[in-house]
Amino acid sequence: MRVLIGGGSGFVGRELTRLLRDKGHEVTVISRQSGPGKITWSELESCGLPPCEGAVNLAGENLMNPLRWWNESYKKDLFSSRIDTTKALAQAIAASPSPPHSWVLVSGVACYKPSLTAEYTEDSEWTPFDLLSKLVKEWEASALLPENVVKTTKQVVIRPGAVLGRDGGAMKQMLLPFWLGLGGTLGSGRQPFPWIHVSDLAGIIAQALEPPTDTPSPSQQVFNGVAPALNTNYEFTKELGRVLRRPTILPVPGFVMNTLMGSERAVVLTQGQKVIPKRTLEAGFQYKYPDLTSALKEIAGN
Repeated sequence: MRVLIGGGSGFVGRELTRLLRDKGHEVTVISRQSGPGKITWSELESCGLPPCEGAVNLAGENLMNPLRWWNESYKKDLFSSRIDTTKALAQAIAASPSPPHSWVLVSGVACYKPSLTAEYTEDSEWTPFDLLSKLVKEWEASALLPENVVKTTKQVVIRPGAVLGRDGGAMKQMLLPFWLGLGGTLGSGRQPFPWIHVSDLAGIIAQALEPPTDTPSPSQQVFNGVAPALNTNYEFTKELGRVLRRPTILPVPGFVMNTLMGSERAVVLTQGQKVIPKRTLEAGFQYKYPDLTSALKEIAGN
């Protein structure tokens, strides 16, 4: 199988590329720079979709980029980097004489309203309530294919929580303060913390890329890309401290997070949702890291 990956050189993209190549698939990455095994976004728009059986979009400006101040231009980049690339891929698929059998968008759990009690599955109804949920709405809408194409192309949306792994994502910025003994809960610590290990997320995407067994549904199939364990930020913090053998005694108050990151962005860490991967489990996906202990031990290297 040949797979085209938008944003394939990022943290999740590198893991997915490695997994697909290990399974014997060919991978072409769409990136800003051209190179072996790559095409650029402008080449996609001018030359059309290269021959492929599956396409995935993982492109987007990093929401947690510590080098970017939370302002209007950054917010604009968050939207345009996701929506423009998704539209470009959806349009290329729609215009292709032989469109792929699977088209996968990886969005996020920010569509579900933060709550200490509500539990969300893929069937939960939701309406946008803040900036990031509006982003998810527009992003997922931009992936929709026209009616004539969905007869043969399966449309999948995967909504991951915080993606944990050794060389990127949320962990990259967390490990240093924890190693220094400066790790602590964020805000109250009671907020749910939906998470997934990067190799499980890559596995869910790879499973979604498999050819459909029957006629594809005209609507998007949604899968929650989270581990089945429901944890709070406090449990995550304590377990990471235990695995690293470091103290976790310095809580970071919510107002400090809001000041450092901007309140619309800090909400991702100071509030959370209980997200259940109901459909992911029903599809028979086997998690390598279903619980925090196994995930964090792999990341910490013990």
